[in-house]
Amino acid sequence: MRVLVVDDEPRILRALRINLAARGYDVITASDGAGALRAAAEDPPDLVVLDLGLPDIDGAEVIAGLRGWTSVPILVLSGRTDSTDKVDALDAGADDYVTKPFGMDELLARLRAMLRRAGSVDDEPLIAFGDVVVDLAATRVTVRGEEIRLTPTEWHLLAVLARNPGKLMSQRQLLLEVWGPGYETAQGNLRLYMAQLRSKLEPDPSRPAYFRTEPGMGYRFDP
Repeated sequence: MRVLVVDDEPRILRALRINLAARGYDVITASDGAGALRAAAEDPPDLVVLDLGLPDIDGAEVIAGLRGWTSVPILVLSGRTDSTDKVDALDAGADDYVTKPFGMDELLARLRAMLRRAGSVDDEPLIAFGDVVVDLAATRVTVRGEEIRLTPTEWHLLAVLARNPGKLMSQRQLLLEVWGPGYETAQGNLRLYMAQLRSKLEPDPSRPAYFRTEPGMGYRFDP
């Protein structure tokens, strides 16, 4: 399993290289955006760990460059406190983010989760959580064996989230995928339909366990 680690801080780059190599990963490193894009093209990785604050190219531009030709899972590292930068990275195509300073155990868990999503989502049309079973192939949802009727928009929103378990989806991503271009700022629509999904599928809609809000960022389906 090949991992490309991109960070301009030598201490972090060294720590990630040592910890990932100790767990059996083949680690490639780069200290700037141009080097990252060059390394990825020469030796395509299975995972990318990318710092947003690079000295030459902004991390979001590196993500966009990678997404032009690969769907490799990308985990963003960010030392920035402003959630706007993280949202921009997610919108550019990142799969998840970890804020600096981070715990190595958390970072490794996020990488494992991304690999599971990349390798198994398309092979598993049935997704179960709590008393709910979502059959993506049959476009059918049951709660305790009883079929639940969803509107087309509710189903589309559920399907997008269900196909990305554990992944933080920004509000803009969800609005584009479910409602399409022109609705990127229609957060009211998203809040309304998310509330409707929770009312139908969460045991306690006021304290959602599966469809979680990431304040200022978006939503995460956590089965």
